[in-house]
Amino acid sequence: MSHRAAIESAPRAELEALQLERLQNTLKRVYDKVEHYQKAFDELGIKPEDINSLDELSKLPFTTKDDMRRSYPYKLFACELKDIVRVH
Repeated sequence: MSHRAAIESAPRAELEALQLERLQNTLKRVYDKVEHYQKAFDELGIKPEDINSLDELSKLPFTTKDDMRRSYPYKLFACELKDIVRVH
């Protein structure tokens, strides 16, 4: 069975644990590398490590069109510019 098929057929608790792990990794990366998200989190008084369940998604800040306009084209990248292939 492929890795993808194993995930797709995993028990709900295992799938949610994987989703939470990936969410926490993403939150930490954007908090550490993207000024906009660090400010947005700080304004709400939360840190990435405060999110300990998928039920806490509602605590996270939204990214609005205005946020994207203010940050276009390079200020929302969480990786080095040399690693960017295409910007839409």
